[in-house]
Formats: sequence, structure tokens, C-alpha cells
Amino acid sequence: MSIDRLSTGISGLNEILYGGYVPGCAYLVRGGPGTGKTTLGMHFLTSGVANGEPVLFITLAETVAQLQRTAEGLDFDTQGITFLDLSPTSEFFAQVQTYDIFSPAEVEREPTTQRIVEQVETLKPQRIFIDSMTQFRYLATDTFQFRKQVLSFLRFLTEQDTTVLFTSEHSIEAPDDDLQFMSDGVLSLDFNEGARTLSVSKFRGSDFRDGSHSLRLTSNGMQLFPRLLPEVFGAAITTETISSGIPEVDELLHGGIERSTITILSGPSGVGKSTLGLQFMKEAAGRGERSVIYTFEENRETLLHRAVGVNVPVHAMQERGTLSIVQIEPLHYTPDEFASLVRQEVEHQQVRIVMIDSVSGYRLSVRGEDLTPHLHALCKYLQNMGVAVLLINEVESITGEFRATEIGISYLADTIIFLRYLEIQGELRRVIGVLKKRMSDFEKTLREFKISRYGIKVGTPLKQLRGILTGIPELLEGE
Repeated sequence: MSIDRLSTGISGLNEILYGGYVPGCAYLVRGGPGTGKTTLGMHFLTSGVANGEPVLFITLAETVAQLQRTAEGLDFDTQGITFLDLSPTSEFFAQVQTYDIFSPAEVEREPTTQRIVEQVETLKPQRIFIDSMTQFRYLATDTFQFRKQVLSFLRFLTEQDTTVLFTSEHSIEAPDDDLQFMSDGVLSLDFNEGARTLSVSKFRGSDFRDGSHSLRLTSNGMQLFPRLLPEVFGAAITTETISSGIPEVDELLHGGIERSTITILSGPSGVGKSTLGLQFMKEAAGRGERSVIYTFEENRETLLHRAVGVNVPVHAMQERGTLSIVQIEPLHYTPDEFASLVRQEVEHQQVRIVMIDSVSGYRLSVRGEDLTPHLHALCKYLQNMGVAVLLINEVESITGEFRATEIGISYLADTIIFLRYLEIQGELRRVIGVLKKRMSDFEKTLREFKISRYGIKVGTPLKQLRGILTGIPELLEGE
């Protein structure tokens, strides 16, 4: 992290802000009720406490007791936080008669301001969180006075070398455009259709990662999952060839698939796509390399059982740390959250092969958004990190006219391997072929593909057939 930044207390937000908040600036955190504004402020203050900084929480809505109770429930330690409670007290009703003579703004503004000034000059906090600035609007006689007072208030705080976060609850009836203009940065929290997001629309004096980023409110506070930008990452890309361990498959691929490339394994259900992917991982395990399978559809135990049944020693591979199988519930994870999981494996476990099984399952996690940008970003990130990507793509048609994929992702692939069923002389057979390979030439024939308890067996090129890609092959005369 840059030394001229203040940690937000949330690693994902630090990444979005390229290190954290700029010291001495005032930031607006806006969002509706329950979007996590106070939680974000708690992270900000407790991060300062951890650094030994004096910090101040100015509350104008909830009482200190309420805030501390909520904070303890989220595992925040509030011991080092100084609270200034400006929320309405039970004596408020007794002063109503006074308000009949003077306006509330005239009665409350001066003592409120005085208490803030005294507290700030006494404590000299390095971080202040104000929840919420919206309440000050009711202490102003008109909009002009509100803007003038907020601007002078923020200027007073930042001139003390204080970094300020203040919240606002905006609505169509009560917009906060004026607060956005007066702040040095704007962070917006949203909660729509079950998805929580954070976006940054302004960050004076610094660049930031734009777009909506997924967030989750947990029992330990807020977690942020920055949107993946592949161009930010880069490792030394190698063109090393990865063998499948099956000579006939390697002959089809003229040696194998390459590191830092994306391979689509395409075919109908049950034809052997995942098994072929596992075969590459089995061979990688023999070299001591780590692989990960993210299974979106098949139960993890079922996959393990099936792998053992085709002679892939998955249990031994897991024990040695050369294989991890992660079952993903797509409706539980957003694409940003899933990308964060993958990044953990790549950046901390040095994984070399990642298999996503399947693209259709991953598609559920995008929740109605366009699949392609999310999958593109994830695959390009893995490619930039020197990881070989295997995408399992299921096509619906069992036989008939050939289609490599049905969801328009073939442009992503450096290599497309297809498997399919053929009816030959009244018997259902499996075949394997290569449709595309960017890094080298490849064999333009099909071979029979068999799976048994001894593993995968691939035959010689099927040269006696024609019309294979139509799904209705014919034996050539004289053969």
C-alpha cells in the first residue's frame, strides 16, 4: 500500500481505491437504509485504532449504546473509539414548547456545533465518521445555509489534518447532489434484487477502479470483491506444452495444450468432457503441479466417485495438495465473489490448471447479466497469470449438425476440443477431435474415444467414414 494512503479497513476497498483514502480529505458514503454505511464507517475507525490513531464517531441518529451493541454483534472492538452522541434525547419533548417560539434550527444548531468543535479540539482525531450528515440538513434554515454550514464544517475538520467519512441517505424527494459536490470522494452502496454493490463515482486526486463491485455483509463486517480487470495482472507467460498423458490425444493436439491458454472441452452430456479434463490434471499432478476444479453442477462426492471409477487417483492427489475440488452453488456467489475465490488459489496456492465445470453452471451466477464479459475477464486474468484454463461446455444436441458451442464463447478459446456421439453400424460410439488450435497445427481427423475403469482409451484416426460432422456418418465404399 502507498504510504500516503489510509487503510479503509477492508482489503477489497483498498484495492478499489488503489491503496485507501487520501489523508485529509472528506468522503461521502451514500446509500439507503441497511446498505452497510455504518459498517463501512466502523471498519474505517477500527483500522485507525489498530494503528494507534485517535478516532471519533459522531452520531446524530443512533445512540452510542445502540451502535456499540451492533458493533459487538459484528465482532468490532469499539474500545479505542470516542463517541460523540448528538442523537435526540428523551428530553426532546420537553423542549417542544421552546420550539413554538424559536425554530429547532435556531435552538439546536449552536450547541451542536459547539460540542463538535470542543470534542475535535480536545481529541485531535485523525479519523472522523459522521452518521449521518443528512441530520444537519434539519438544523439549517434553508438550503443555502445548509451548504454553507456543511462546507465550513468539512473545511474545519480537514484543516485539523483529519480524514472524514460522512453518510447520507438520499432519495428522489431528498437528493444529496450538494453533498456530492462538496465531498472529495463519493462511495455509493446499493442493495437491489438481492445483490449488494459498491461503486465509486468520484475520488479527487487519485485514480480508482470503476464499475460496480460486489459486497457481502457478514457476521464479521463487510467483504468487498473488486471487479476483475485482467490487464492489472501479469506474470511471465510461457508457451510450455502440457501433455494429456495419452499419446493419441497428444497426437491430435501436436503435443498437448499450452500453458497460459484457454481450452474449451465441448460436447453433449455424459460424453466424457470432465473426465478428459481430469486426465490433464492427473498428468499435471505427476509433475507436482496443483490443479483446481470448480464444479457448478455435479456434486463433489459424485465427481470424486466417478474419477476413481476411471482410474484417476483423486484422493491421493488431494492428499498431496495437487488437486482441489470446490463445489460452487452459483446462486450463492456473484461473478466478482467467484473471481475472488479463484484469485486466492492462483495468487496464494500457485495453481497451474483451473477447470470450470461447467460454463452453463457459471452462467447462473451472473443473474441475468451478459455472461461473456464476466467469463472473458476471468479467463484473461488466468491466462495473464500463466494458468491453463479448461472450460467445460455442454451442448444440448446429442447428434445432428455440428456446433462447437451454443453460447458464443468460442472466440475466447485458444483450443477447442470436441467430443460427441456417433451412430456407426447401429452402435453408439464416442469420438474426439480438435476444431481449433492457435498455438500450433493439429490433427484434422477424428478418433474413437472410450472410457473404462482403466481410464481413457483413444483409437486411431477414423479415415473410413465420411459425413461425420453431420452426425450421420457413412462407411466409404471399398472399406
